[in-house]
Amino acid sequence: MLVLVTGGARAGKSRFAQALAQRLGGDGVSFLATAEPLDEEMRERILQHRRERPSAWETLEVPLEVPQALRRAGHGVVLLDCLTLWVSNLLLRGREVREEVERLLEAARGSGKTLVVVSNEVGMGLVPENPLGRRYRDLLGAANQRLAQEAQEVYLVVAGLPLRLK
Repeated sequence: MLVLVTGGARAGKSRFAQALAQRLGGDGVSFLATAEPLDEEMRERILQHRRERPSAWETLEVPLEVPQALRRAGHGVVLLDCLTLWVSNLLLRGREVREEVERLLEAARGSGKTLVVVSNEVGMGLVPENPLGRRYRDLLGAANQRLAQEAQEVYLVVAGLPLRLK
């Protein structure tokens, strides 16, 4: 099963997705973390996220190789937090985002696992002022659409409130 949880920044997506994953897997959840601690503020955000999730969960830090990490995850419920940073990591390293998203979907279909994916909805704000920002917005928007197309459940989280779209 594939579940997509999307919404704006600081909308409560991760909290909702963690509660959903815990409901589905209890302590048997693998957490795929895509954030990289590149500065002090990001290091603090990562630490805060670690404190908010159950310590019994398996954590795999995977800024790039998410499909491979999904295959080797030790539990039947896997939480990917987040697609937003994964797409950014791929783009900034010159990787083909659309191909990587298809690899993720292929891995999810073949894994027999429940995959819960967190992603930002970045297309509802201002148009980015530079080409890289516009390319990122377009690629993430396409990735979100592709996952939503394949997902059995899709949620939009606004102000901490989940709205089931599919």
